[in-house]
Amino acid sequence: MEIRSSMTRIATLAIALSLCLPSIASAQQAATATQSPSSAIPPTKSAGSAIRTFTPQAPAAAGQAAQPGSRVRPTAGLPTTVPIVPMVDLRIRNPASGQEVAFSVQLLLLLTALSLAPSFLLLLTSFLRVSIVLDFVKRALSLQAVPPTQVLMGVSLFLTVFIMWPTFQTVYDDSLKPLSDGKIGVEQAYQAAEKPFRVFMFNQMRANPENIRLFMSMRHLPKPNTLADVPTYVLVPAFILNELTVAFKIGILLYIPFIIIDMVVASILMSMGMIMLPPVMISMPFKLILFVLVDGWGLLTQQLVRSFM
Repeated sequence: MEIRSSMTRIATLAIALSLCLPSIASAQQAATATQSPSSAIPPTKSAGSAIRTFTPQAPAAAGQAAQPGSRVRPTAGLPTTVPIVPMVDLRIRNPASGQEVAFSVQLLLLLTALSLAPSFLLLLTSFLRVSIVLDFVKRALSLQAVPPTQVLMGVSLFLTVFIMWPTFQTVYDDSLKPLSDGKIGVEQAYQAAEKPFRVFMFNQMRANPENIRLFMSMRHLPKPNTLADVPTYVLVPAFILNELTVAFKIGILLYIPFIIIDMVVASILMSMGMIMLPPVMISMPFKLILFVLVDGWGLLTQQLVRSFM
């Protein structure tokens, strides 16, 4: 009986220990997590407060102070100070006033103008005339791939910058610089930038204003008393037609000497009975020799620049 009662006590004690061990282990883990400095504290959210998380930071190296506004990352052999990348926030909301609506429309128009800037460069400057004349020279010399089209466009671009530099300088001094300094508004800056281009276009059509009369009559507008009475939307297409006309006139004058060379070479080949030989193959070297002897590129560039003065 005593043996049986002792066995019963031992079994009861074992059952009690098996029930208490899990709670003791969980209590030890909770105490260890509370005392450990490197453990992460779960975010808590209270009423009226945002969720905050805490990241442990390693102590700065000896002789090196931690910079304000930076996080310290404990890495061996690497710099410990890492700059914080600023966050860019984009929010969409309803405008609070009419001024905000007007500013949004102005911003949209500005982005549209930037996307159309290459077209403005082609049509409102000397680029149109210069590029067409250079292309005529290439065709008159019977050249197919030399010089490449990209080279001709690059030459046209830099000649345009050279010719239009006084206009660009005026636009910068009267429009862009005061706008960046906050002295004038966007509307005043647009008017100040428009004026030098209008003067440039008027100067090119001074000898032949027929294109202006054409577009004014098509819009049924009254006869302008001064150049300021011509709207910009009338002036721009008139300037484009004028540039095309002048460029084609220059191209015709360039073609005349090279056409004479082609005719002479073709007649000589036909008189010699060489009908199957292409005349262009024989005339092209003579064209190049003539163009180089008279310094064709220098004369052409000089006359192009003078045509805008």
